[in-house]
Amino acid sequence: MVYAVVRAGGRQEKVEVGTIVTTDRIKADKDGNVQLIPVLLVDGDNITSDAKSLAKVTVTAEVLNDLRGPKIVIQKFKNKTGYKKRQGHRQELTRLKVTGIK
Repeated sequence: MVYAVVRAGGRQEKVEVGTIVTTDRIKADKDGNVQLIPVLLVDGDNITSDAKSLAKVTVTAEVLNDLRGPKIVIQKFKNKTGYKKRQGHRQELTRLKVTGIK
């Protein structure tokens, strides 16, 4: 069983080949592929966390689609002053499918 922990969108995700991951928006190359940065690699009984060894490892993913997250409503209110502020936000996301760990 081979899996890797990769850095994706400010977070770390555990991925295997075929795993679908939703991350912050990532630009793909012309073929629609993305290289993810590995932090840890587990290959059977071998666990690799050394930076020099991980520099040789490539984790590739295919971009399935770009989407937007749920709407978050931010409200600020101060009592007795008449101050109210309302703001919304939707995060830009990318859905990836991991195609290879080498």
